[in-house]
Amino acid sequence: MGDPRSPKKSYRTPSHPWEGDRIEAEKELTKKYGLRNKREIWKAQAKLEGYRRQSMNLTAKLRGGEAQTAKERQWLLVKMQRLGFLEDTADLTDILTLSVEHVLNRRLQTIVYLKGLASSPNQARQIITHGHVAIKGKRVTVPGYMISVEEEHHITYYPYSPLADELHPVRPQARRPAEEEVDA
Repeated sequence: MGDPRSPKKSYRTPSHPWEGDRIEAEKELTKKYGLRNKREIWKAQAKLEGYRRQSMNLTAKLRGGEAQTAKERQWLLVKMQRLGFLEDTADLTDILTLSVEHVLNRRLQTIVYLKGLASSPNQARQIITHGHVAIKGKRVTVPGYMISVEEEHHITYYPYSPLADELHPVRPQARRPAEEEVDA
């Protein structure tokens, strides 16, 4: 049994460190999602590998027809739907088609940027780590927090944060109705 202060790694490093295509793909993902380093991509890959492994194991066990396997299948599908990875009509084989970008799209950092609370993914990361974002009124400071579908609609600025003021200069400027009429 290990020391609880030093948990095991939640990712695996690439088996070959100098693959040009992989390095370029990781660099693009890091830039697109505003990630701190490639380790965050590896964590997302490890999480996805775990879901895939569980799906493959359950697919193999389903042939035996055990009741427990059917329950586990249903639990996994509900979890994946709750996290926003799959649709309601999805099956275990749909889990195998997921990519790393599906996992990265469900991070708090990405959703804060897509909701317009930040003007860039890097700014989204900064306002999250500085404690300016809340989910259901509770402050969250982890950019890699996985957002469920029900939590997605409750992401706002923390009520006691200076960014809660609509006139704060760091907040992204919303389009005014007069500008929209000119564009039309």
